[in-house]
Amino acid sequence: MNKNVVIIGAGISGVSIAYNLAKKGVKNIIVIDKGYFTSGATGRCGAGVRSQWATPLNCLLAKKSIAFFEQAKDILEYKGDIEFKQEGYLILATTENEDLEFKANVKLQNSMDIPSQYLNKDEALKIVPHLNPDAFVSATFCAIDGHLNPFKMTDAYMQAAKKLGVTFNFFEEALEIMTVNHKVIGVRTNKDTYNTNIVVNAAGGYSKEVGLMAGIDIPVYSENHQILATEPIEKMQGPMVMSFSKNIYCQQVPHGSFLMGRSDPNVEKGHQIHSTWQFLDEMAKTAIHIMPVLGNLRVVRQWGGSYNMSPDRQPIISATDELQGFFVACGFSGHGFMLAPMTGLLLSEIILGEPTSVDVTTLDIKRFQHQKEFEIEKSVV
Repeated sequence: MNKNVVIIGAGISGVSIAYNLAKKGVKNIIVIDKGYFTSGATGRCGAGVRSQWATPLNCLLAKKSIAFFEQAKDILEYKGDIEFKQEGYLILATTENEDLEFKANVKLQNSMDIPSQYLNKDEALKIVPHLNPDAFVSATFCAIDGHLNPFKMTDAYMQAAKKLGVTFNFFEEALEIMTVNHKVIGVRTNKDTYNTNIVVNAAGGYSKEVGLMAGIDIPVYSENHQILATEPIEKMQGPMVMSFSKNIYCQQVPHGSFLMGRSDPNVEKGHQIHSTWQFLDEMAKTAIHIMPVLGNLRVVRQWGGSYNMSPDRQPIISATDELQGFFVACGFSGHGFMLAPMTGLLLSEIILGEPTSVDVTTLDIKRFQHQKEFEIEKSVV
């Protein structure tokens, strides 16, 4: 079967890339996924979106992505509700060093017209009164940050892409990327063979394995990050409360439940996505220390999901020199969902040879071949 583009991975990055290519007039696009709709990282993520970052490019990509999310329902002509709750992120500094870093971060963000603010303890408590005042030193806040429903947002992209002629095949696994003379010529799956000269690796946690099918060793790995959800209660918290040093993010979603997630510095690399009692124990201790009132809530469920990690915690959005026609969007290190609008736009521009809307040469996969040191994004949980 002849296809102009085969995209491997139907998470939010893959569907955004498909939509943006189709919007630019590309025909015969197929997106394949070995699982069901949002079975990977997209359906397991915290789905927060924030413009408060420590590196200029992440700030810019997030700012532009949020601007899209604000208009996404209308742009994509989605009949449902993407549940964009735009009530800000309150990020807590718990050490003096972090306090200094946050002051610098706000200065950077403000220079890019991101309306973040540095707050003292009293100012932060006015925004979230149930914070433990002894648990933090200061905070930053940005009102444009927020939270989306990951299932509905991804569905909005997919439905819009379908209207433009994109085909989506679930439960179809890529088995081989066929090449001749360092050029892509096709993809063989467990169900079909597609003749194509363009393949996009948007496989999330399995991006490394898909890269190896093409003979390219992408320097990423996957690891399990865990989340829990509580029973729903009446609204008591608007912003996402987050702490990098305490390793927590905590958001009350529109239907009333609290979502809380954290990373595990000792987690093994791999594809396991289980959840443990140790996670629940550590999360409970941290959450109750920062917001004691949460100790009254009952946990409904907990789960794990895959972060696809890059060496500098920055995404890889690029073509590949080794194989003509093979493109990658991976290594998002936990912030793939919030950057998806710009990921889709930028990779569509790269594929079509257009000038990119933002200079993302520093996100090219070649950086890992030529650099020994990287600017590591610290603002990750």
